[in-house]
Amino acid sequence: MDAVRVSQMREVLTGTGWLESTREFGWALRSCVSRRPGGASGGLLLVGSESDEPWHMAAHLDDEAAWSGLPQLSPTLVRWRVPPGAPGHLAVDLRRLERLGRGGTLLVVAAEAAGAPLLERVQDARRAGAAVLALDTGDAELQGLAHETLTVPRPASGEGQAAAFDVVQHLVTAAAGEEPPQGRRRVLDRMARLAERLTAPPPIRW
Repeated sequence: MDAVRVSQMREVLTGTGWLESTREFGWALRSCVSRRPGGASGGLLLVGSESDEPWHMAAHLDDEAAWSGLPQLSPTLVRWRVPPGAPGHLAVDLRRLERLGRGGTLLVVAAEAAGAPLLERVQDARRAGAAVLALDTGDAELQGLAHETLTVPRPASGEGQAAAFDVVQHLVTAAAGEEPPQGRRRVLDRMARLAERLTAPPPIRW
């Protein structure tokens, strides 16, 4: 989505609280990937529910990585099923989550319940020291595993949920491409360091 449309959406949502929420979440994502190197156990992994792969979020983050000069924002899309002949960057399956550790960040984007198989892998990644962020619609189990969450409430009628969830993804990725204010950046850095200490494995005692 271009900058003009993002600006228009922000104008519409001014005063609703959503601009602040999406900025906080986007800045938290930026802080996580900025502080964590890549490598076999690192990088930014993006995964969705079994029936809904977050293609749009992957594309938006890829664009923001290029525009902001922060290549760590470019995600690896993790897929539940990889069709034969898929190119390398689209052939990463769930086994990749098993290698995610202290150098990694896991972003779960799920407009529906994550489900037990994904929750188990998210829990393993967190135990291994990965930073976990979740964009969801009220999955309490997923929220309990994430260090940072952003929830898009389900409307009473069920109508407009997909559109609202898509708008929030746009705003989050736009915020992730922005440099947060100096004071806010210091707070995010302290939070990131605290999260690293809390997720670190206990020291080995002989």
